[in-house]
Amino acid sequence: MTHFIQTLISGLSLGSIYALIALGYTMVYGIAKMLNFAHGDIIMIGAYAGIIAVAQMGLPPLIAVLLSILICALLGVLIEFLAYKPLRQAPPLSVLITAIGVSYFLQNLALILFGSQQKAYPTIVQLGQVTLGSVTIDGITILTLLVTALIMVVLSFFINRTRMGKAMRAVSEDKAAAALMGISVNRTISITFAIGSALAAVASIFYGMSYIYIKPTTGAMPGIKAFTAAVFGGIGSVPGAMLGGILLGLIEQLSKTYISTLWADAIVFGVLVLVLVVKPTGLLGKTMNEKV
Repeated sequence: MTHFIQTLISGLSLGSIYALIALGYTMVYGIAKMLNFAHGDIIMIGAYAGIIAVAQMGLPPLIAVLLSILICALLGVLIEFLAYKPLRQAPPLSVLITAIGVSYFLQNLALILFGSQQKAYPTIVQLGQVTLGSVTIDGITILTLLVTALIMVVLSFFINRTRMGKAMRAVSEDKAAAALMGISVNRTISITFAIGSALAAVASIFYGMSYIYIKPTTGAMPGIKAFTAAVFGGIGSVPGAMLGGILLGLIEQLSKTYISTLWADAIVFGVLVLVLVVKPTGLLGKTMNEKV
């Protein structure tokens, strides 16, 4: 029983990181209707920024965290301006291919700048372990879950209750109508990318503290898994991203422990296919009526 509970805790730890990454995915897709497949690589850039800030520049951890968030937010805005804005009226396939191209560009840029060798992520915060009977919970796991839940609540409040959030929902519904109402569509989408990329920086901090070593391709697989989590929960839904990430982490960890590490990814994607067959919009996704 103890082993099972420990496996669930490991799954929650993994799932909370997926959920944190998926929140950035779903933020961008929910507002701009773009699949930013470079999101995972922005996480990698954020991790390298943290390494340089602490290990090489000697900055305090809090300043390093803020610097990483700022760099990723600016990078997100720059990517949107250079790569996605010119394709605002282009077919979705063009945007998708461009996003994959941006992803490979960031990976190869990191390879040139930082080399192929893994670099250790610094200790940003010292946390111990919590022991409940025979079960041990790592402090990073608890902190990641709390931060992810807090971000989900803040994002939901921001989107539903603030003036900018209402503008984002208007742009999501109809860009042309939003522009006629005086909303700056370009500014709104840029802010959306900034927020999504800032969330990627936060994810990079917890990923780095949990998995320690960073390399240029670090963000690729977590990015794909987090995208899967966002689709699983209902892409465009903030609570759905949280739920999808947690469930994905649990399924993956249980599969690795009780079935096989070789089959874990296949099982995860198989469950996703089954969910989408039953509910194409994901667990918490809403059916959208498309105008023709």
